[in-house]
Amino acid sequence: MTSSLKPIEWIGSSLSDLRKFPEEVQKSMGFALYLAQLGQKHQDAKPFQGFKGSRVLEVVDDFDGDTYRAVYTVRFEGTVYVLHAFQKKSKQGIATPKQDTELIEARLKRAREHYESNFKQKT
Repeated sequence: MTSSLKPIEWIGSSLSDLRKFPEEVQKSMGFALYLAQLGQKHQDAKPFQGFKGSRVLEVVDDFDGDTYRAVYTVRFEGTVYVLHAFQKKSKQGIATPKQDTELIEARLKRAREHYESNFKQKT
């Protein structure tokens, strides 16, 4: 049984940001996104805090003492939107910095607009 791949859309600088990660991290996150395209969930993907019910997920990878995150949504039928990819720089707790959370919120709105104008069935 083969599943068709959902298209992946990169919002803002998410693709170029992900490409700056170490190769091992890129491979790990790339695999998680590939599973999302297949309609599956990577074992390390978890709901992103503060976005209840919107099916926004994050994959976290620790590499060489640094923490990297990719945030994506499967909220919109048939499409995976990558909202943000960043290295967590704050050493204070595990909370995502406010500027990153605000950027994710703004990009989620852009993803919704893109989906509605490009993929949503016209009735």
